[in-house]
Amino acid sequence: MAVKCFGEFMGTLVLILLGDGVVANVLLKRSKAEGAGWMVITSGWAFAVMAGVFTALACGSSDAHLNPAVTLGFAVSSGQFAKLTPYIFAQLAGAFVGAIFVWLHFLPHWRETPDQSLKLACFCTAPAIRRFGANLLSEILATLVLVLVVGAIFSKAVAASGPAAGLGPYLVAALVWGIGLSLGGTTGYAINPARDFGPRLAHALLPIADKGPSDWGYAIVPVLGPFIGGGLAGMLLRMIAR
Repeated sequence: MAVKCFGEFMGTLVLILLGDGVVANVLLKRSKAEGAGWMVITSGWAFAVMAGVFTALACGSSDAHLNPAVTLGFAVSSGQFAKLTPYIFAQLAGAFVGAIFVWLHFLPHWRETPDQSLKLACFCTAPAIRRFGANLLSEILATLVLVLVVGAIFSKAVAASGPAAGLGPYLVAALVWGIGLSLGGTTGYAINPARDFGPRLAHALLPIADKGPSDWGYAIVPVLGPFIGGGLAGMLLRMIAR
């Protein structure tokens, strides 16, 4: 289990370093990519997922979940919960350390960026329109799609019909890209409790120049919503498998 947890830690670290990194690249002042836009951010996150999955696999996790909601979904689907708690802790730790590396990489740019909300966005999500119910529903639906389609990609039926298993990391990356393009504009598509909570905690603790608050009042949405969506997707996958 220790080796698998190390894989989850390293994969999630790379996921956040590249994922939050592309957000910082686009939002922070005097970055050469400043203002590149949503397409660059969603594309960067897709590549971050691909890189994180490959890293997790190489470092010992044959699951490469990188996401507590995915871990919960597959635990519900299989009825096996032994990995749930250790994976979640490993993923949270990886996300936290990955966010620290983002801060270090862009160290001179924080002081150059006066907008505190842009600095926070480099670490965690925020809604376009702040309405708890609507925001929670967005995260539930987007995460349900994520876990359900990931389950479909690696299902026996799909594996029997083509080379999907070998293309798994690329297909999951394309899925995350599609979710960002289609469903991400409402809440910034956290779809991953570790992706939001770990970097938000890093934002709260790091000495970021004139950083402002970490918006803990919203933090429950990108944690609770993905867990609900992942659990519901796990139930659906269990029903489909029958």
